[in-house]
Amino acid sequence: MKISFVEPAILLNAFAMTLTIPLTTQYVYRRIWEESGNYSFVSKDSNVSECDQNKSSPIFAFREEVQKKVSLFSLQMDISGLIPGLVSTFMLLSSSDNYGRKLPMVLSSVGALVTSIWLCLLSYFAFPVQLLIASTFIGALCGNYTTFWGACFAYIVDQCKEHKQKTIRIAIIDFMLGIVTGLTGLSSGYFIRELGFVWSFFIIAVVLIVNLTYILFFLSDPMKESLSQPITMSCCEGFKDLFYRTYMLFKNRPGKQRCLLCLLIFIIVIYFFVIIGISPVFTLYELGSPLCWNEVLIGYGSALGSVSFLSSFLGIWLFSFCMEDIHITFIGIFTTMVGMAMAAFARTTLLMFLVRVPLLFAIMPLSVLRSMLSKVVRSTEQGALFACIAFLETLSGVTAVSAFNGIYSVTVAWYPGFTFLLSAGLLLVPAISLCVVKCINWEEGSYAVLIQEEPSDHMSDR
Repeated sequence: MKISFVEPAILLNAFAMTLTIPLTTQYVYRRIWEESGNYSFVSKDSNVSECDQNKSSPIFAFREEVQKKVSLFSLQMDISGLIPGLVSTFMLLSSSDNYGRKLPMVLSSVGALVTSIWLCLLSYFAFPVQLLIASTFIGALCGNYTTFWGACFAYIVDQCKEHKQKTIRIAIIDFMLGIVTGLTGLSSGYFIRELGFVWSFFIIAVVLIVNLTYILFFLSDPMKESLSQPITMSCCEGFKDLFYRTYMLFKNRPGKQRCLLCLLIFIIVIYFFVIIGISPVFTLYELGSPLCWNEVLIGYGSALGSVSFLSSFLGIWLFSFCMEDIHITFIGIFTTMVGMAMAAFARTTLLMFLVRVPLLFAIMPLSVLRSMLSKVVRSTEQGALFACIAFLETLSGVTAVSAFNGIYSVTVAWYPGFTFLLSAGLLLVPAISLCVVKCINWEEGSYAVLIQEEPSDHMSDR
């Protein structure tokens, strides 16, 4: 008998993702450092290193040049996976309404496994670091992390009958993610220091293999099992059907409801754009002067950042008793804005740690907005909805990381904190858009009633 809990797969995938991102960034940083000059990379047990020299020191200019190169290399990697990631995310998640939620989970996990194995080989044999670009492209062909999360959220929504239950269930997932990512971030520096990059990437590969085994052999697929008969169609017809169902997702909505759906998608995409885009900049900012953090301090910072998953869950759980979803989202956006503004002026280790305090509710808007969106469409449209969201998140995520890395590489020499100020300003866009949603008179459950009363003839027309 198979299990209907997707949580173990989410946690294993979160561990792999949380460990891969800082390890890859620091591996690229060290490789480019060693290949760009005669300075050897030294990691000390204290927060003291070569970057404490004054600006006239040659190593100060060398470190800034390395940061520029790392930012531009990250930009190239992200762009290489953009197109294949967009296509695979949209096709896999849209088709999950017909073929089940497990397919995108499996393929995206395979892509992550291939990438982690290649990173292991790359670090062991010291292959040219430029080959990472090829692995990013190949991994994106199978889907990426947004593909996996989209399938998991759709899987969870399939099991939730009550609308408030969706918000709490998604918040519980964020709570569990907070624990896993916090512990992983805390230990990432020790992984590098004690095991090195090769064994660290190998451990990630083993975790992904365990995750694939669980999904393939132990996880049930209620969506696929509920289909009355298998759906058979040609590849061309299937491709057209994906676009048709996404098109009908918007066409069949009444005017006010369609406007609400578009606004909510716009808000979550812009917020996601800022949150994902600024994440790798934190690591580069902490590696540079005047902070000069080592891998252990970066791990501590990553762990504190991951606490936002836990605190966001507690915030959603507490605030849901006294306020609507839209007000919870407002709180998350404005506190995140304050955190970004603080990071722009952080010049000491203590202040950089304190930056994480206003970021405690940074995940709340993503969880609540997903729940709000799931209430605006029917249960048979959840796959198309999350495919649309994941497609846009993939596009905005890659674009954001590329844009923020490019901006940081240009501005790091004269003001490293400019990128954080820019992100704080960009958060005004979802905040203002949320005010428009409030003007549409969003009320809990009102649109759920409309959904139940709408005819579903667009499916029978097919």
